Amino acid sequence: LEATPIVVDGIMFTSGAWGFVYALDAKSGKELWKYDPKVDASYLRRACCDAVNRGVAVWMGKVYVGTLDGYLVCLDAKNGAEIWRKDTFTDRTKAYTITSPPQVAGSIVMIGNSGGEYGVRGYITAYDLQSGEQKWRFFIVPGDPKNGFENEEMEKASRTWDPASHWAAGGGGTSWGESAYDPELNLLYIGTGNSTPYPIWVRSPSGGDNLFLVSILAINPDNGKLVWHYQTTPGEIWDYTATMNIVLADLEINGQERKVLMQAPKNGFFYVLDRATGELL
Repeated sequence: LEATPIVVDGIMFTSGAWGFVYALDAKSGKELWKYDPKVDASYLRRACCDAVNRGVAVWMGKVYVGTLDGYLVCLDAKNGAEIWRKDTFTDRTKAYTITSPPQVAGSIVMIGNSGGEYGVRGYITAYDLQSGEQKWRFFIVPGDPKNGFENEEMEKASRTWDPASHWAAGGGGTSWGESAYDPELNLLYIGTGNSTPYPIWVRSPSGGDNLFLVSILAINPDNGKLVWHYQTTPGEIWDYTATMNIVLADLEINGQERKVLMQAPKNGFFYVLDRATGELL
């Protein structure tokens, strides 16, 4: 079990392996309801680190959970009834899974995915909180330039990759950890994962920073546009993912109140960034 429980009005909501969801009386521990996502067990072979699930999102009477086999599900918080269920995978022939918790941000709920060890191209997708309609998708690394770019962010990122990169390997960058949201700034923060394959001399032979691998991204949840980014390990080759928990706080630094974002990714450094601008503090 890797999920952090969420308690709302005396009811504890938590997830278990595969994307099961449990609602418990927080005082007694009595089970109120349980949701079985009925995951195709063959997806366990695609999971690098077992059938774990890192949690649910709870908002306005609804519980959101990602399932190992790639569905984002919206449940009624009162009884666990399924309200909607959306397939989040772009390609079911690839080794994608979901182990991350969803993140509510404004009018959307966002989900990332796992699979960076197995030759996938990472992305996050946002859905309408009420209807489940897909609102936008943000790819974390560019695809083969010969096929064009989904947006200006991917065109910019491609300049940090060798044009002759091993595009068929996907590039990695999956977002499988906990995200964060600042409603005042209306910014959604996600951490991105490792490269695929690890050796840059195979992945991007001429080198380069390889954006947006192992980065912290600030995204406008209304339109999916990138506002700023900070890459923790340019040209990463060590599986130094930046998907660890993101903490938002207001701190006094050098006598000035700063709105900050904090993270300790796998490279061993603790980062404090200005969460409005991405400036390294």
